[in-house]
Amino acid sequence: MQISAQISRETKDRLESYSRAHGVKKQFVIENALLHFLRALDELPANVILPPRLVVTQRSGRRLAALISGKRKPTRALVELMSGDD
Repeated sequence: MQISAQISRETKDRLESYSRAHGVKKQFVIENALLHFLRALDELPANVILPPRLVVTQRSGRRLAALISGKRKPTRALVELMSGDD
């Protein structure tokens, strides 16, 4: 079966580069990628699957920057998790 799809130039270039570097056909890479994606959709909760592109607004970007630049104390749950005590 043949499927036609429009993809970005960057994606096409990356696919061709990977295909050449690993000696595999593009068809093989595409089919494996689709199977991997579809299996993830079947087996993982929807909230853990992240889109390959995230849109960050100015407002959310500032909030993210503030969150990652500030020093915060670890939560008790994190400390317990990292201590390895069962």
